Amino acid sequence: MGRVAVVTGAAEGIGSGIATRLATDGHRVAMLDWQGEKVEKLAFELTAAGGTVLPITVDVSDRASIEAAYATVREQFGPIHIVVANAGISNMVPFVRLDQATWDRMIAVNLTGVFHTIQAAVADMIDAKYGRIVTISSSSAQSGAPAMAHYVSSKGGVIGLTKALARELAEHRITVNTVPPTIVDTPMAHHEAGQAGGAEQFLEAVSAMVPLGRAGTPADIGNAVSFLVSDDAAYITGQIIGVNGGMYI
Repeated sequence: MGRVAVVTGAAEGIGSGIATRLATDGHRVAMLDWQGEKVEKLAFELTAAGGTVLPITVDVSDRASIEAAYATVREQFGPIHIVVANAGISNMVPFVRLDQATWDRMIAVNLTGVFHTIQAAVADMIDAKYGRIVTISSSSAQSGAPAMAHYVSSKGGVIGLTKALARELAEHRITVNTVPPTIVDTPMAHHEAGQAGGAEQFLEAVSAMVPLGRAGTPADIGNAVSFLVSDDAAYITGQIIGVNGGMYI
């Protein structure tokens, strides 16, 4: 039997690819998302395919919501061994028009949400002297992106948090790594493309810039996370594992 894994933002997009792969690998996967109906639908499909999953509606920016979700996970599955902090939001706003409310919400979900997601589980890993933590950041935090200063800042914070925790938690045999995707064909990407003035044309143009010639898929990210949470990755920590088709080298 696999480990107990938590994946946030699991209802669709990158999170669904990660949850699907980890369930296929035999892990017991708690699928956390604010979109209750969507995460329950995917959980039903994964259960029908033989997976062991638990859908939970949660707001990652709310510590009490995370704590309640983890209490359910521990009751149903046991202590948490794997955390994939994937939940995030994104939108495009030119910096000169960026208001504080939009900034604060981005940081609350994308960075503070990662803090809550990890900190509320790490005691289980310390007790077990085993843990795998993977954050999903963004290649935009490595290269920058126009009209996304708030998003890029939040994801840059995720990369910094990942490195700090890798140092701090190594003595407990807990690894902490980050995967920064580039453009991935997800509902969020289509929303961003629409903001840029034409979803299909924008995605085609961006995909043409990727050396491997296509946008990423949720499964591409799931495959990388599957490796990072495996025993084969026991000596890898504090690393930025780019899954971007060569877009950022």
